[in-house]
Amino acid sequence: MSTDNMEERLAALERRLAQIEERLDVRFVWPQSSRTMPPPPESSPGQAQQASPPPLQAPRPQQAHPQAPAAPSPAARPAVAARSASAQAVLARTRAVPDSPSFATSILGWGGAAAFVLAAAYLIRLGIDSGWLTALVQIAAAAAGGLLLIVAGLWLRDAHPRYAGYLPACGIVILFLAIYGGHLYYALISAKTATLFVIGVCALSLWLCRVFDSELYALFAVAGSYSAPFLLAGDGGSITDLVIYYSAWSVVFSIYAIWCGRRLIYLLALYLALIGFDAIWQMHAPTEWIAGLSFQTVQFVIFGIATMVFSVRRQQPLDEAVAMLHLPPLLLFYVLQYVVLAQHVPDLAPWISFASVVAVGLLYLIARRLSDAPLPGGEWLLWCYLAVVLLHAGYLEAWPSDWAPWASFILVPVAFWITLRRAGGIGPLWALWTAVGAIFLLNYVRVVVGFKLEQVPGHTILAIAYAAMLYLGYAMVSRREGGRETRMLLVYAGHVSAMAAAVHLLDAAIVVSTAWGLLALACLGISMWRSDRMLGQSSLLVFGATAGKVLLYDLSGAQPLARIISLVVLGVTFYIGGMFYQRLTGAR
Repeated sequence: MSTDNMEERLAALERRLAQIEERLDVRFVWPQSSRTMPPPPESSPGQAQQASPPPLQAPRPQQAHPQAPAAPSPAARPAVAARSASAQAVLARTRAVPDSPSFATSILGWGGAAAFVLAAAYLIRLGIDSGWLTALVQIAAAAAGGLLLIVAGLWLRDAHPRYAGYLPACGIVILFLAIYGGHLYYALISAKTATLFVIGVCALSLWLCRVFDSELYALFAVAGSYSAPFLLAGDGGSITDLVIYYSAWSVVFSIYAIWCGRRLIYLLALYLALIGFDAIWQMHAPTEWIAGLSFQTVQFVIFGIATMVFSVRRQQPLDEAVAMLHLPPLLLFYVLQYVVLAQHVPDLAPWISFASVVAVGLLYLIARRLSDAPLPGGEWLLWCYLAVVLLHAGYLEAWPSDWAPWASFILVPVAFWITLRRAGGIGPLWALWTAVGAIFLLNYVRVVVGFKLEQVPGHTILAIAYAAMLYLGYAMVSRREGGRETRMLLVYAGHVSAMAAAVHLLDAAIVVSTAWGLLALACLGISMWRSDRMLGQSSLLVFGATAGKVLLYDLSGAQPLARIISLVVLGVTFYIGGMFYQRLTGAR
């Protein structure tokens, strides 16, 4: 491109830019002494967020006659772009300053609060060593110090809303310690009075959680309320009182979690309720199993409803990441309840476990109906829980051991039917297929090897039945696109089961080898009929197993006539199989 052409293009661009500036009422005045723009005036972050900066405009000198706006020269445009990008970067950094305290600020805040706690501890220690600080004075001073920290935090809240929250947090801890110390070590207050104080501190902590918008205070309240029965000793109170106490707190924390929109509160409460009650119950009243079973059931209902209501009311359906946090307490509930049921009502234990699965399913359906939206996390949680109950309570506990190999003929078709009806594919059904696959694999190996099958009804046809089921599964999967690995696994597993059936049912070695050869030829024939290349290739496994069996086992120690017959059968089978395979591959 020539220099004249370039100058013409630049002149045209300058004219267009001048017209745009004139329409937008933007004027640029370029100083004679410099080709760069002066930096834009600095603005505060609030002003930067409220409105965009005005167009850069320098004052024009008074002129008698108006003149056309001066267009920037080509040499000045890169400088303008650079300064504009720099201004935008500064503005972005200004807007990106977070409201929450930095890591260093948090460390300093917690360090200062911890120093207050240590100072109070050393002061108490000094008073004890000196003899002037009695037990009552110690507890009163600790309680006053805790309240003082809470008041100081509330006083500083307007100036430093987040940083001031460290002081009340330490104050809540000191109040809990003062209550436990006054009851456990000095016996200044009774168990009932200490319980009332704990309830009051928990209520204060929940209020601070709302004031400072921090989960920390709610977690303190949860920990303090559920740990109180461990620390408050007393002769009064039964296991029924503990059930009522824990259940009441479970309801309170569930409602509070829904109100403030924090799942972590009711999740922590669920963990502590199950673990704490079970520990106290096992230590003090293990024979009152009805009370323990009732408590576990009540906790299941409370927190199940809390999870459902939270998802619907807060419009925050469970995703798989959040559902993973709900699975451990759900499994903990299942284990604790099944232990009690297995000890006292073993015949009803599996059916009560399946009833809990139905309850989880109902909660999921209600939540999905009310939210009118897919709940992937809820579905994942339901199938995982069903898989665990199915494998343990269903197969290992309830299913008769003599009929164990036949369980697969019920579970596999049901799982396959559910998968076909589900439009999204397997998805969260992987948990169900894991349980069903484990059951099938255990019995498949048992059938192929022939391990303790004498007491199983119909054990003579088990291997054939497994082979038929695998071949049927291969045929159904072949109708769908993809799934090459699944089809390959099914067909080869079917061949192994069919060959095991020949070994179990037939006595003579040559007859077994002949059956294997016929199986290979049948696979080749069907593959040619259905144009199924994978089935034809899989027959090579059967051919190879047949050849190895004849050469290594059938000919060893056999009579000459039997050897001749074995070799003839092997030769005919291989020759016919070679012709079939040639036609399948299209070779000549």
